[in-house]
Amino acid sequence: MKFLKSPLILALAVSGCSVLGPDYHRPASGVPAQYTEATDNQAAAVNREWWKLFRDPVLDALVAEALTGNADQSLAAARVEEADAVLRQTGAALFPEVDLGAGDVRSRSSATDAVPLNTVPAVQEKLHLAAGTSFELDFWGKLRRASESARASALASRYGRDTLALTLAGLVTQSYVGLRALDAQVKVATATLETRASALAIVQIRLASGLASELDLRQAEGAQAAAAAQRVDLMQQRALAEHQLALLVGRMDLKLAAGDLEHLPLPPRPPAGLPATLLEARPDVRQAEAQLVAANARIGVARAALFPSISLTGLLGGESAQLAGLLGAPSRIWSLGVGLNLPLFDAGRLDAQVDQVSAQQKQALAAYQKAVQSAFKEVNDALVVLRRSAERDTQLDAQVTAAARALKLAQARYQAGYSPYLEVLDSQRSLNDATLSLLRNRQARLAATVDLFLALGGGWREGA
Repeated sequence: MKFLKSPLILALAVSGCSVLGPDYHRPASGVPAQYTEATDNQAAAVNREWWKLFRDPVLDALVAEALTGNADQSLAAARVEEADAVLRQTGAALFPEVDLGAGDVRSRSSATDAVPLNTVPAVQEKLHLAAGTSFELDFWGKLRRASESARASALASRYGRDTLALTLAGLVTQSYVGLRALDAQVKVATATLETRASALAIVQIRLASGLASELDLRQAEGAQAAAAAQRVDLMQQRALAEHQLALLVGRMDLKLAAGDLEHLPLPPRPPAGLPATLLEARPDVRQAEAQLVAANARIGVARAALFPSISLTGLLGGESAQLAGLLGAPSRIWSLGVGLNLPLFDAGRLDAQVDQVSAQQKQALAAYQKAVQSAFKEVNDALVVLRRSAERDTQLDAQVTAAARALKLAQARYQAGYSPYLEVLDSQRSLNDATLSLLRNRQARLAATVDLFLALGGGWREGA
């Protein structure tokens, strides 16, 4: 009974032991409480389905399809499953492992030994059935730190999947916005081509009447060819954008009908404030912190390896020459023991391992701080681009209006014979360039909105 008590007392003593290694405390982020480009200090709620703020059912369907059909997303989901399995495996080490062993051994002894055993049959059979266990006592917290590290790694893999989903939704949205911007530019190029074709017809009539020169004709023909080439180039860019969108969605036969950028409304303006605490909604920042937690816990695992490992072993079963008596009391066997393993000399291998994981923890800390600072910068960048592109939109709209009026005046002056055809060409180019600039600035506004969504880890809720 004393032998049975000693391992039990040792096991109970373990419950009061401390855990080696540093406990995790979140480091200071080093960023202000408010973004420098925000207007005041009100809070904003995060909208996980931020792309729906564009109110475009085609975009909603594309993002939903990408989140289920993209190969990278499937790979991230498999990594989460792997990390969960590792966590379950690590956690199982905290509990005893029980094995059942059974055997039937038949043997024959020699009758010509130096000391023959005449009372023992030459042929013997031994049946064995026993349950055994081996359990390492977590005296220094090695197993608990390993479980803590595995749990943080599993969480990091989930945040990695969320980061990929956020990035994928952003890429799909940006590609879709670019596609619709190209649709609008093709529409403008088509209208410009029609205008220049009409202008060419007028020049041909005036040339036949002796009111225009051949120079006017050649200039008009060149302008029409330039407009046609521009339209072909834009159509090529549109096809390439559609192919890129098909790759992101995971459907290579994707075909989208032409749309209009004007039908893709700008989301509501960002709510006032946008506090820096919204950085915690970014999955990449949370992934970096989870990786820091895992690296921090691995220091405890490495330090615990410098100390003795203590394990309990036990066996309970029966052993008999006949099957009928295998489970009887006379055939019962058991054992219970305590083992200790203490590293005495390893040429500094274990100390080097502690230094190694400590350096990895420092790397994870630097990566976390960089992720926080980069996220803060990205939010400020998106805020200033969004605000400045809105201001530029007003000026470009005024430029388009002025260019359209100038073209009408140039056409009237040319038909009245007051100005050369070169003024008409210049006015046509100015209107075409101004209109395309306005469309590209609108695309930039939409792109900046998407960048802000991604920088915040999600969009803002309307009315927040």
